[in-house]
Amino acid sequence: MDQTLKQHPAIHLEGLQVTLPSRAGAVAILRGIDLSVPEGEAVAVVGPSGSGKSTLLMVIAGLERATAGRVTVAGTDLGSLDEDGLARLRAANIGIVFQSFHLVPTMTAVENVALPMEFLNQEDAFTVAQAALAEVGLAHRESHFPGQLSGGEQQRVAIARALATKPTLILADEPTGNLDLATGEQVMDLLFELKERTGATLLLITHDNTLAKRCDRTVNVADGRIVSGGAKRRARAT
Repeated sequence: MDQTLKQHPAIHLEGLQVTLPSRAGAVAILRGIDLSVPEGEAVAVVGPSGSGKSTLLMVIAGLERATAGRVTVAGTDLGSLDEDGLARLRAANIGIVFQSFHLVPTMTAVENVALPMEFLNQEDAFTVAQAALAEVGLAHRESHFPGQLSGGEQQRVAIARALATKPTLILADEPTGNLDLATGEQVMDLLFELKERTGATLLLITHDNTLAKRCDRTVNVADGRIVSGGAKRRARAT
């Protein structure tokens, strides 16, 4: 095994299980996931709807608790943290991009981007937020509210918010799911470009095989288990 994988995994999961209650009884969502992702790698997670992909991302983000097993992110065992500790870890180390943007509708674009940095009491939060918006081509839209932006612009704001803190880990859950094809391609080009520029690790949940092929590795999930995974070199247009 690669020594880098042993020493510096951005994500390390051992025997991860998530079981949720339902009226019909306990439902196993994740059934013993073992996965290591080295720093700087781009990994696509694919699989049918209901296979557990989004739950996997939520656990890695510390937004869902594991029922059993161990989850280590950025060198920290998430099981050892309370909710405040998880929130601080996310703010400092993890950028999350959701399909539905998750912008605060009553905040302007720059206020949305500054939010995680304000949580960290970062004094230059708005200056950094303005620079992040400029980096995604939205400097002229910083005072607009989400409802005044197109879907592609909202996702760019979400990417700026996710990357403004210079996270070591980017988690993206179907980030083009609410966008048309052309806009989705532009947004993903931007996300991969920024990922490469920062050297961050990327975990991408997607149904799009074209997007999956841009990643270094594809992990296939079915029925709460990893059924296959292998190295995939990024395909780049020249």
